[in-house]
Amino acid sequence: MKNIDTSRLKSIVGEENIKTDPADLFIYGSDSSVHSASPWVVARPANTEQVQKIMAYANQDKIPVVTRGSGSGMCGQTVPVKGGITLDMKKMNKILEINPSDVFCRVEPGVVDDDLNQALKPFGVFYPPTPASSRIATIGGEIGNNASGVRSVKYGATRDSVLGLKVVLADGSLVNLGARTRVEATGYQLHKLIVGSEGTLGVVVEATLGFVPIPKFRCLGIANFDQLEDAGKTVADIMGSGIVPSMLELVDNVAIKAVNKTMNLGLPDVQAALLYEADGMVKEAVDYEIEAMQEVCRKNNGFGLVSSYDAEERAKIFLGRKKLFPALSKFSDLLSSTSLADDMAVPYSKMAETARKIHEIAKRNNIIMTAYGHCGSGCMHTKILMEPNRQDQWESAKKAVSEIYEYVRSVNGTTSAEHGIGISKASAFKLEKSDSLNLMSNIKRAFDPNNILNPGKLMDAHDDWVTATDLRYMVA
Repeated sequence: MKNIDTSRLKSIVGEENIKTDPADLFIYGSDSSVHSASPWVVARPANTEQVQKIMAYANQDKIPVVTRGSGSGMCGQTVPVKGGITLDMKKMNKILEINPSDVFCRVEPGVVDDDLNQALKPFGVFYPPTPASSRIATIGGEIGNNASGVRSVKYGATRDSVLGLKVVLADGSLVNLGARTRVEATGYQLHKLIVGSEGTLGVVVEATLGFVPIPKFRCLGIANFDQLEDAGKTVADIMGSGIVPSMLELVDNVAIKAVNKTMNLGLPDVQAALLYEADGMVKEAVDYEIEAMQEVCRKNNGFGLVSSYDAEERAKIFLGRKKLFPALSKFSDLLSSTSLADDMAVPYSKMAETARKIHEIAKRNNIIMTAYGHCGSGCMHTKILMEPNRQDQWESAKKAVSEIYEYVRSVNGTTSAEHGIGISKASAFKLEKSDSLNLMSNIKRAFDPNNILNPGKLMDAHDDWVTATDLRYMVA
């Protein structure tokens, strides 16, 4: 145990909330990324005071601290590359207040997204960012990564729903940031800065979140395309037309083959499919937007258009997209699905070209890649399907990732739309933000002078993601 006074930590959170067994540390050393590095100890605080005491002790002895929710992150944000204390926040899982009159709720960071929406449902409202991992993802983790999901095209990302935060700083002090009002013009918007900071600036112990009414009407449709470029052009045309879909999702042929193989859905073997949804309180308005999107689909050679208001029918239409991530692992018995260059964002006008470029790069590097995602938000997801026991495949993946991000920068896109930077995307992030890295480092020093909060991430991350940590996949 390196420089850790476990007896002091036990006195803060109780012996039952400290983990030092190597098996536990191994589990806490990875998330949903390819990376792995064990912490020295895991502490599970139950309240803000305990978090403050742990941070004061860690700051005094300059011990690294990594905050963790459910570990569903794709890029290694919660992998403790410098060791230290992993702060498991899942015990802080209370919904503190639901205030329908003032349209906000207050929650602790360990609250699971789906659990929050279940509690909000009787009030006729929902918390909209909702990533695909909402069944396990915690609010604290979503704040750390500025998470979003399928309805971000209309309702925005986490940052758009965060009104205020209570944050424990590196020295153990507690600060209240933001407000409980919809608008605020009182100095720096520090609560917005915390969102997306990946645990490098402070520990969120409470969040004040806005919510929106559950729409009375939702209509979901699907269109098929024989050319991936036609589907991409449809996205740009819809978003440029003034229509505001509540969902606009793209899936390519690799994804279609994967879900057909895994779930026997019988989807048409086309180059791409587009899922489009409209929602609202007035059916006529929803009808108008659905019909307008269908017309754009037809204009761009879309066919087999089907849409429905029925909840069961909508679930059937969406099933392939909902189960896509796990289905990719079954695309081939030889291939594993890895999250590397997995959520870049590009301008709408470049969606078609980006999809085509992804497949070109994959073919050139002898790997398989998907092109799918929340295209209505400009977010293009990819997964790299490769043989993880072959060293040459890792080299090919590394080269492909570099080429993809070089292209993304060339069209004024950005490294990450919603999954964050962590370890996997650090080199691309640094190239994109080269003129502001020093400013970010200065902000980090102001919040965390001893650099104990999630060190080795963002601007301080290793440039080579392959050698930055152990990999969770066997490499020959």
